[in-house]
Amino acid sequence: MFSWANKDGKKKDPELLQTVADGLKRLYRTKLLPLEEAYRYHDFHSPALEDADFDNKPMVLLVGQYSTGKTTFIRHLLENDFPGMRIGPEPTTDSFIAVMHGDQDGIVPGNALVVDPKKPFRKLNAFGNAFLNRFVCAQLPNPVLESISIIDTPGILSGEKQRISRGYDFAAVLEWFAERVDRIILLFDAHKLDISDEFSEVIRALKNHEDKMRVVLNKADQISTQQLMRVYGALMWSLGKIVNTPEVLRVYIGSFWAQPLLVPDNRRLFEAEQHDLFRDIQSLPRNAALRKLNDLIKRARLAKVQAYIISSLKKEMPNVFGKDNKKKELIASLGEIYSRIEKEHQISPGDFPQLSKMQELLVSQDFTKFQVLKPKLLECVDDLLENDIAKLMTLVRQEELATPTTVVQGGAFDGVSVGPFGGGYGEGVSEGIDELEWVVLKDKPTYDEIFYTLSPVNGKVSGAMAKREMVKSKLPNTVLGKIWKLADVDRDGFLDDDEFALANHLIKVKLEGHELPAELPAHLVPPSKRAQQSS
Repeated sequence: MFSWANKDGKKKDPELLQTVADGLKRLYRTKLLPLEEAYRYHDFHSPALEDADFDNKPMVLLVGQYSTGKTTFIRHLLENDFPGMRIGPEPTTDSFIAVMHGDQDGIVPGNALVVDPKKPFRKLNAFGNAFLNRFVCAQLPNPVLESISIIDTPGILSGEKQRISRGYDFAAVLEWFAERVDRIILLFDAHKLDISDEFSEVIRALKNHEDKMRVVLNKADQISTQQLMRVYGALMWSLGKIVNTPEVLRVYIGSFWAQPLLVPDNRRLFEAEQHDLFRDIQSLPRNAALRKLNDLIKRARLAKVQAYIISSLKKEMPNVFGKDNKKKELIASLGEIYSRIEKEHQISPGDFPQLSKMQELLVSQDFTKFQVLKPKLLECVDDLLENDIAKLMTLVRQEELATPTTVVQGGAFDGVSVGPFGGGYGEGVSEGIDELEWVVLKDKPTYDEIFYTLSPVNGKVSGAMAKREMVKSKLPNTVLGKIWKLADVDRDGFLDDDEFALANHLIKVKLEGHELPAELPAHLVPPSKRAQQSS
């Protein structure tokens, strides 16, 4: 545990912060929350934060039109089915599903979720039963979920009918999640790049969270290289019209499922893209504290602007007569009030809330109940931004040094870690592998014929040579990487004839539609390796 040192050597203040999460919680409650409550931040922007918002694991939000492969993407990462999962070409997911770690498989309904103080979803009760009936938590014991949680969302359709039939504000729910998650992944189908009106509205609702957004162009193995170039260009053009940022969003191209590639021409591109995406997701636990710190800073800046707006409106209101007319006049001239506040307090235009949305929300508010400006509340927030945040940054670095580097492990992430199917493993490299799996003798003569065409040295083939043969299966690298781990029984980075036969047997098993084991069963260990394992 950490604390901020007392330079005078005096007894430590029990209020000194011991962890980043504890520090964020205490600073929020004591310095920022009073300002939010005084100037109705929660009525205009987002509900108050709770302890679970600071303690929860990093979350990944998946957003996309129907049949873009969101649920399949989650299953690919976990290498496991999860409760409530349905996959099909038609719209299958009609609910928000929070996929989280649990001791056993099960589903927790939305109304139970929002009363659980250990889950960061309590404030979602504001969206009512229409939403809560379409919100569940799928729990299962999976190593990937020990580090992150994943939010699956309903597929976005086009047209007015489905927007009305939802019964809740879909874009507002996504905006609520966007404020709290660590990564937002927008999935697109390489066959269907038409971005519906609601999808455009959803992307705009994610404004101010562009730093969290990544784009996945999925099912890219189903089209040729020339078509893929055109699709990629069209996607970038479409996104450029919706996402108004000078930076280009990072787009990952590939086919994110454990099936053979239909058009394997771009395999090298897909494996590099998948490695980059997985590395980005794996870094989330390590950067979680910084992300929460950054989000608190953004929230504090917006809360200050909210205080200036509300107090300015209060100042302009008459004491007795003409209140209704003055309220309409102030709402209409809100843009001028923005400009005045910007010049008076030297605030960046980017820190102000959207003008039209603010005007819409102000219509239902009673201006006479607004608070005048309270300098002490603003001073507390200024102190938080100028002094406390700097101390917390020091604490972040201390925690990083004191704890081992945390990355997401398990599932598909194990297939792209090391070995010839991991990122950065050159074609000529023949070292650095972990572990793999065994085959029945009746097929071994066939595999031996292939093995000896690969020019084995001292009875073994290198990882690079084995890879050239194994990729002919067209299975994705995450799957082949897992097969390599199972087949390299002695973990020397090479395959002998028994290990090579085992690898090919596992490829055959996978191509027949069966799942690979997490560890090599005893009956599949090559006889020549059993003595080594028992010793």
